[in-house]
Amino acid sequence: MDLSHRFSKQELALLYEEVLYTIRHRLGKPEPHHVADAQELYAYVQKAFGMDAEEHRVSMQRVKELESPIFCLKATVKEAKGILGKDVSGFSDPYCLLGIEAKSQEPAHPDSKKRLKAVVKDLIPEDQIHRTQVISQTLSPVWDETFILEFEDTETASFHLDMWDSDVVESVRHKLGELTDLHGLKRIFKDARKDKGQDDFLGNVVLRLKDLHCWDDQWYQLEPRTETYPNRGQCHLQFLLTHKRRATTSSRTQPSYTVHRHLLQQLVSYEILQHQAGSIAWDGELSRHASTVLYLHATQKDLSDFHQVMAQWLAYSKLYQSLEFNSNCLLHQITSIEYQWVQERLRPEQKAELAESFQSLLTYGVSLIRRYRIIFPLSVMRSTERLQSLLRVLVQMCKMKAFRELCTLSPDLPKMVSEALKSGTTEWFHMKKQHLKPMVKSMEENGKALAKLLLEVIGDLQQCQKTWNKFFISTLKLNLFSIAYVELESLVAEHVQEQLRKVDSSMSKPTAESLFQLYLNLQELYRMKDFLPKRDGPLALSDFHQWFKEAVPQWLQKAYTIALERAQRAVQMDQLVPFGEHNKHSTSTVDLSTCYAQIVKTWQQLNWPDPEEAFMIMVKLVEDMCKIALMYCRLIKARAEALSLSEQNEGEAANRLCIVVNNIKQLRLLILKLPSQLDWAQLERRTGAVIDPQQIQHTLHHQLDSTVSCLDHEVQDVVQALATKLEAGIARHIQELSASNDTREPEDSIIPLMKFLESELQYLNEHLVQENFKSLLALLWHHTLAVLTAAAGPQMSSTQRYKKLHCALKSLELCFHAEGCGLPLETLHSTAFLTLESHLALCSSTSRKLIQKYFSNRIQEQLDASSEKYGAVTIKALYRPSEQKLRVEVLNAVNLIPLDSNGSSDPFVQLTLEPRHEFPEVVARTTQCKRNELHPLFDEAFDFLIPPEKCRQEGACLLLTVFDYDTLGANDLEGEAFFSLRHVPGLDADEDQADMGWVPQTRLSLTHPKPSGDEILRLLESRKGDKEAQAFVKLRKQRAKQSKETA
Repeated sequence: MDLSHRFSKQELALLYEEVLYTIRHRLGKPEPHHVADAQELYAYVQKAFGMDAEEHRVSMQRVKELESPIFCLKATVKEAKGILGKDVSGFSDPYCLLGIEAKSQEPAHPDSKKRLKAVVKDLIPEDQIHRTQVISQTLSPVWDETFILEFEDTETASFHLDMWDSDVVESVRHKLGELTDLHGLKRIFKDARKDKGQDDFLGNVVLRLKDLHCWDDQWYQLEPRTETYPNRGQCHLQFLLTHKRRATTSSRTQPSYTVHRHLLQQLVSYEILQHQAGSIAWDGELSRHASTVLYLHATQKDLSDFHQVMAQWLAYSKLYQSLEFNSNCLLHQITSIEYQWVQERLRPEQKAELAESFQSLLTYGVSLIRRYRIIFPLSVMRSTERLQSLLRVLVQMCKMKAFRELCTLSPDLPKMVSEALKSGTTEWFHMKKQHLKPMVKSMEENGKALAKLLLEVIGDLQQCQKTWNKFFISTLKLNLFSIAYVELESLVAEHVQEQLRKVDSSMSKPTAESLFQLYLNLQELYRMKDFLPKRDGPLALSDFHQWFKEAVPQWLQKAYTIALERAQRAVQMDQLVPFGEHNKHSTSTVDLSTCYAQIVKTWQQLNWPDPEEAFMIMVKLVEDMCKIALMYCRLIKARAEALSLSEQNEGEAANRLCIVVNNIKQLRLLILKLPSQLDWAQLERRTGAVIDPQQIQHTLHHQLDSTVSCLDHEVQDVVQALATKLEAGIARHIQELSASNDTREPEDSIIPLMKFLESELQYLNEHLVQENFKSLLALLWHHTLAVLTAAAGPQMSSTQRYKKLHCALKSLELCFHAEGCGLPLETLHSTAFLTLESHLALCSSTSRKLIQKYFSNRIQEQLDASSEKYGAVTIKALYRPSEQKLRVEVLNAVNLIPLDSNGSSDPFVQLTLEPRHEFPEVVARTTQCKRNELHPLFDEAFDFLIPPEKCRQEGACLLLTVFDYDTLGANDLEGEAFFSLRHVPGLDADEDQADMGWVPQTRLSLTHPKPSGDEILRLLESRKGDKEAQAFVKLRKQRAKQSKETA
């Protein structure tokens, strides 16, 4: 891009002449960061001005022919410090003489002091010598005086400055009055030798002009003429090498700062374009070449810092309105103008020019903000920084003293920006609306176009809220999001309503679908109102859902149709094999889950505001989902049946039934999740004011419960079908087990049954989910107990067969429990199981074991007895391990029942150790008979020799039978008591106890055997070939006959 068109060809030629003249007549030693080579600078400006070689040659020739300027050294004597005190008071009255020696006298030898001894008066003509004021009585004088010294050649010229102490003729009396010390007295004598009125030399500074930069500011050492006082202090000097009477047309016809601004504008525009060509944004940093040229021009024209900043501001602010660069570059000029601002330093035309630049930049900046979406797109790097920078520049500019003083009508920047944002937002919306206008004017296409427009609006507002808003709030206290949202929400509402009026009630499906997306987008837009800091009155979109009421039934029907068709396709494609390594249901449940999720999503997306209408929508959705569930059950069972018929494989058929059960269970879980997924609790809260909670319970919950019940029934039917297949096998194996040869061990007999169950249950466990598998196990367990109970009927007489059935029951218990992975023990240990187990345990025991069990039961009954209906007997018992002797003391009996006709009894106690097969050699003992006594005192002791292990046997006890002695007939039974030997005192002691004194008394209730008989006795009685069993039963029957217990 060529920027030379901003100046006319003639103006550009004159400006080019100016810059060539500046380089040609360069003054001063180059700065370290500047370009020293003149040819480099010529080449740079040639490119910057777009001059070809011929144009450059012609211009260069013309510049060479121009008269050279007058070279000037602008010297400022600022101050001095540490100078010599020449007066009697110890101070001096210093002043400076300065000038330029046209041709400096170089010393013949570097160490020569000849040149240094020369003074200004001797080297420079009197009319070229400049003198500062005299500063009285000080060693740190401050002058701050500036002098313009002309010279012809920097190579030969040198600057000289002498500092003198002004000496005025005073009387000796006056000098003595000022005397303070001996040094002062010496000065008086020295003054007396001097000529009257002769000034004292304080030091000098000599500098070659070729050693100076264009601008120098530093302290210089004051040099002596002799070695008397080598340290004479320092002098602070400032130098500026400038031109006078420049021969260029621009310098002769235009103000210096205007020419400098034009030159700056040309070079900066070139720098910006150079950066843009390299795809790099310009950051305000000038190249070394541009900095050098501008620095030389400003110093040669003796432009003040303020006028340089003015020129920069005018150039940069103008360029910003045509070229792309970071507006941060303007902040430096704003700060500098604000810092140096004194209105009186500017001429009227300069003030007008500055005011116009402010107004122009303000107008341009606000126009950029109005179109910020286009000018600062987020897709372009650093757009946010650029807009933020522009806002800061405008805010800082409007705060400037210069802006407020020069711009009489100071604008309200926030108001200007707010209006610009409103109009810009409206323009952007209409532009987008036009851009998205459909080619085919159908309602379907209009709906799609509206949905796309809404997406654009939402995206824009999101950018406002997340990105842009913070910049406008921090700089202007303006909420961009509020401004944009209020404008766009109103525009959208008006436009959408206008388009929806064209839709009739019998809308097509495609139209309804396009309107659904529009509804969702409007919903999202309306939700963004929550980011507004405050709202006055309702929004235009407050009731937007009412615009779509007629489309809702079609949206719900579409959701149902899509879900139904997908579920049907899923069943048709389902091969009823497990889906994935860790799943036990098939692929159709995954599709079904997706169908339900989509319907749930439709409900969540609708988010219908009207509670009553929302309830009706929910009823329709739940009804549809329940219909899909029942349809799925019907289809999946039919699918399993069809696949089984085509293969005729019983194993595969069972496998498919397992998958069907799992699938229906999975569907049941999906159904049960619906209340939480559809958030019925929230719906109930919303509808509380318009719909009775009982109606919600009746309509929604009952509908769901009914569906779940149907699914449970379906699962139960299929599980029952699986169980029926296994029950026949279990019954067959148990029948074979009970009929097998009695010579085989029980553990060997049950092997076929356990192998059958292991195979079948492992197979079902792998193909059924855990809940369904446990349901099947419960059915099988109930059936198995029934079969075992039937097999253990009274027709069996073989103990071995009972052992096999008992072994089978215990093994089946372990199998069905499966170490906690199967049925829990509380389920297994049902009443039927406990009854059967007890029965089998008894039937499979030996006669002796049964007798022992009988006595164990009687001992337990003795412990549980609380009534002394037939009286009680008190004893003491002690076992002595060293003697293997059991000692029993029968102390007394109480509350005996009268059995004689005289209302009394003749009691005695018989002591026997039971069971008899454990104590065959121990004879029964009896106490003395106590006549006519119901509370007899016996106080008799008996010793029994028995080994300790016999006492520890199951059922081992001391049977105490109290009889009523009868002389003529058999003795009558008063009662019997059972004392367990397993915990008799002394049995487990390491040493014998000393005596019976420490042994506690034991009071035993007397009981009578029940005449109804005992299960153990019935079992023993059934064993006709077992003499021992028959003898025991006979004995107990005799006791039972004497029992006073009624049936």
